[in-house]
Amino acid sequence: MLNSNMNAASPFSRPLYVMLKPVGSRCNLSCRYCYYLEKAHYYDETADFLMSDAVLEEFVRQYIEAQTSSEVLFIWHGGEPLLCGLDFYKYALSLQQKYAGGRHIDNCIQTNGTLITEEWCRFFKENNFLVGVSIDGPKHFHDAYRCRSYDAVVRGIELLNKHDVQWNAMAVVNNLNVEYPLEFYRFFRDELNCRYLQFTPIVERIDEKGRFVIGNEEGKLTETSISSKQWGTFLCAIFDEWVQHDVGEMFVQMFDATLANWCGVPPGICSLAPTCGHSAAMEHNGDLFSCDHFVFPQHLLGNIRTNSITSMMYGDQQKAFGLSKRNELTRQCKECQYLFACNGECPKNRFALDEYGNFGHNHLCAGYLRYFRHVAPAMDYMAEEWLAGREVASVMKNIKCIYQ
Repeated sequence: MLNSNMNAASPFSRPLYVMLKPVGSRCNLSCRYCYYLEKAHYYDETADFLMSDAVLEEFVRQYIEAQTSSEVLFIWHGGEPLLCGLDFYKYALSLQQKYAGGRHIDNCIQTNGTLITEEWCRFFKENNFLVGVSIDGPKHFHDAYRCRSYDAVVRGIELLNKHDVQWNAMAVVNNLNVEYPLEFYRFFRDELNCRYLQFTPIVERIDEKGRFVIGNEEGKLTETSISSKQWGTFLCAIFDEWVQHDVGEMFVQMFDATLANWCGVPPGICSLAPTCGHSAAMEHNGDLFSCDHFVFPQHLLGNIRTNSITSMMYGDQQKAFGLSKRNELTRQCKECQYLFACNGECPKNRFALDEYGNFGHNHLCAGYLRYFRHVAPAMDYMAEEWLAGREVASVMKNIKCIYQ
């Protein structure tokens, strides 16, 4: 479950990542909760949103040169990145080989799954792509907000399985599926035979004009967002199912990240890390932003045609952004016994008041607190097993004793 070679490090000595958006916010769907569709308003909406060959080559060259490791991971995102077409990615791979310089290069791509074809699957398999598929659970949950695309997504997953393409599921937890955690989880495990699952809660605010806001800007929660109480109940219910039956067989990113923090190694998920800032987002025209969730003008770092990725990612603005996660914790966070496990979670969710009346507390705090208290005995056991070099899956046969 955990990589024993992972070591704690300075936030600016870790590998840097850029979530590349080669078609910007363009998508063949218009999901009701999507926070990224509105980013098109920052650009000339009559222009072609496909990344040019020149920008792509500049990115590939700079991105590889910026890495401090012999392994390089390219992350293709959107919008819907399959809208680029196969030729775009074939050219991207040729550029990766041109500038690899002996480094090992991997690619992962996040897609809504509706455009996957046999041809795409052959390409993914031949080039060892990891494919992330967005699906929000059973049909009645998925179709509620994702443009009734369930059948097309499942067809895409079936094709990935047919061609033996490695894939994982990325599910958004919204105000509907959050109320049915076991139905949600068992769907991925039993119906999709999914073995790698990540899910993320919807916590979004909009202003009176319907535009998304961050930080201390005035706004109200969207109707698709979830409450802290719902999040805690959801996590605890799924954890109980997982820890009794599926440890070592079903890999749930949230639980793996929690265990990593319990063991004192990097969690592999930025929201639970002590600092952020090592993972940026780049738009189709080369604009680099501090984070995928902070694609707002005030978080624009520059453009790779005039500034290097290295100078922007290690510059003062991005360093301040990354360290602010730790430096701006509320008093309640600093006093919490589970700060090591949560680290205040994602800064985009810090718009509540803490128990002392301080602004900037995480909206999901109470839910996380319930979750960490609930899983602590099992995490203590699994961490001890892992640190001793034993199999953490033994937690399943000992779970009743652990919770006595």
